[in-house]
Amino acid sequence: MNPVTLLPFIVLIGAMFLMTRSAKKKQAAAANMRNEMQPGTGVRTIGGMYATVKELHDDSVLLEIAPGVHAVYAKNSIGAVLDDAEYNRIVHGDEEELDVDGAVVPDDASSLTELDDADADDAAADDDVAKIDLGKKDEADDAEPADKKSDGKSDGEADAK
Repeated sequence: MNPVTLLPFIVLIGAMFLMTRSAKKKQAAAANMRNEMQPGTGVRTIGGMYATVKELHDDSVLLEIAPGVHAVYAKNSIGAVLDDAEYNRIVHGDEEELDVDGAVVPDDASSLTELDDADADDAAADDDVAKIDLGKKDEADDAEPADKKSDGKSDGEADAK
């Protein structure tokens, strides 16, 4: 056989190999994450529920959803194991201490629209530029000039005699 005819098959097999390899790596990482769970760890299920691990079994996990409320889940249903700081921030609303050199993030977008003195001068200079009208034209502007309609015909009349 000609090697050129085999090239598409070789490329296809190589692509399939690479895809299955990356999928296996993801599955191994997920299994490793689930095996590292310990009682007291905060987790997120694949359904998006946050809970605390109470007991681990071979294929199942006992989760405490709320104080005194327990549920049994399959280990495969654990989507992520969270560290304590992230779990407390999400579930309990604890604020993280940010060390960003005193930077303050505003609660709204007002700081994005306010102008300082230099920007205000630039905005005033931009107002002097003529504005372009993007609206519809009036019908009078669209009307044909009078010299084109001087042949005595009204709309719809034909040249036939």
